[in-house]
Amino acid sequence: MTRERAERILEGAELVHSAETVSRAVDRMAVEITQALRDEFPMVLAIMGGAAVFTGQLLPKLAFPLEFGAIEVTRYANGTSGREIEWRLAPRENVAGRTVLVVDDILDEGITLAAVRDKLLAQGAKRVLAAVFADKALGREKPVAADFVGVSVPDRYVFGFGMDAYGLWRNLPAIYALKD
Repeated sequence: MTRERAERILEGAELVHSAETVSRAVDRMAVEITQALRDEFPMVLAIMGGAAVFTGQLLPKLAFPLEFGAIEVTRYANGTSGREIEWRLAPRENVAGRTVLVVDDILDEGITLAAVRDKLLAQGAKRVLAAVFADKALGREKPVAADFVGVSVPDRYVFGFGMDAYGLWRNLPAIYALKD
């Protein structure tokens, strides 16, 4: 991939949610999560690398004590279609008896998030909640639903605000969709 090719990807993309909309959604989610978990001491696990940008903006706005860790699991590996689940960094923290908040960039088909939830529950988590920044509107039921959602996105390949297009553009403050 060249810089010129990367720039063409962005130039040819369609804006889905502006940086302002993204920022307001993070603020709203922080309030909702704080209201739900303010009396708990949860473990917050970010799914890297997509959740890095979202998590970095969300955590400072959560007004309660928490423990933080990360996991890395993917079905995409810089591609645009899902494959088998690949655990790159399994949960290391002791989640037994804990409320766990999983933070991710997008709830697409729900296969990855369902696998994460199942693994954490098998490790003894009391309950597992999910905060996803974007929920893709697929028009069909998913194996898992998010407890906290920032924005809805169309059933297209989206990128920006932690989500990538061919491994690129996670650093954008807005969300874009590749042209169909």
